[in-house]
Amino acid sequence: MDDLEDLKYMQVALELARKGAGWVNPNPMVGAVIVRDGIIIGKGYHEKFGGLHAERNALAFCTDSPRNATLYVTLEPCCHYGKTPPCTEAIIRSGIARVVIGTLDPNPIVSGKGVEILRSHNIQVDIGVLEEKCKDLIKIFTHFIANKRPYIVMKYAMTMDGKIATYTNQSRWITGGKARGHVHSNRHIYSSIMVGVNTVINDDPLLTCRLENSKNPIRIICDTNLRTPLTSKIVQTAKEVDTIIVTCEEDTLRHEAYQKAGCKIIVVGRLDNHVNLKELIGVLGNMNIDSVMLEGGSTLNWSALKYHIVDCIHVYIAPKLLGGVSAQSPIGGLGIDDPNHAIKLTEPKITRLGEDLLLESEVIYTCLQES
Repeated sequence: MDDLEDLKYMQVALELARKGAGWVNPNPMVGAVIVRDGIIIGKGYHEKFGGLHAERNALAFCTDSPRNATLYVTLEPCCHYGKTPPCTEAIIRSGIARVVIGTLDPNPIVSGKGVEILRSHNIQVDIGVLEEKCKDLIKIFTHFIANKRPYIVMKYAMTMDGKIATYTNQSRWITGGKARGHVHSNRHIYSSIMVGVNTVINDDPLLTCRLENSKNPIRIICDTNLRTPLTSKIVQTAKEVDTIIVTCEEDTLRHEAYQKAGCKIIVVGRLDNHVNLKELIGVLGNMNIDSVMLEGGSTLNWSALKYHIVDCIHVYIAPKLLGGVSAQSPIGGLGIDDPNHAIKLTEPKITRLGEDLLLESEVIYTCLQES
């Protein structure tokens, strides 16, 4: 089978894998296709956390015997017992003759071992077809495995003069419907959404996903002194949507009303008289929360950047101007003292969403000064 055929079928596997977005966290999205004599006889993907892996789903839905067929899979098949048995065992039993892998498992303890087992059973294994696309698919998983903490995306919408609200603090709506719909699709994909208490007090948001056939992110409120209104929409719906309030307030009597409403309280230490974000992301990692959408205001955004917890920036830009010396910009705090010390970003990926633009960049911290 030539390279063009390999590319074609791996592309199908990638499209299948993306169907698992939002449902498999903290596991990776994975797709698999089984081909024999130029015909797809089986397709599958990792559908939900704890469910069958892509390879086993593809084998389960085969329309013909997979013996001597080729399996295309976006990620190296697992070779260990987790919530499901090793996929390598199922592949070996099936009689598949060749396995084409997009990328190796990013876990250094596991990486390459699935390949070794398959080759030891005389199965031909080829690695690296559409490798960059396959790696990008599991970017969050790779980060979580390597760092034991969630991948954090800072998201904000602003006008072309860099304002996130008017001088009267009104922000609905900066961007149009397509951009807001894109935000909701990301709320489905990422495990959690984080805001500061001032956002709750000023905007009273729900922070849910409004799309059909989607899941809500875990809502996380950074609330140093426990000021979240008990009448807020977030507290009032905490029994329906997982809600965490992170605070430095240790008085358990003050916690009770929130816990009764369905909120989980996490107490962390202070850093610069605010919630210690460094400590918090470690706690979230231990809770198997692999990703966070940070939709906070300018104060929380600056703190997150200052303490190096932001991995990626999503900026939605509307072709509008608001003006106003006192109108907020997306990043507050003291800021950077010298342009040469600016927080660097990678070259942005640019997406048009109706009349708005989305810019996506990874964060590079080498020049950040601890001001």
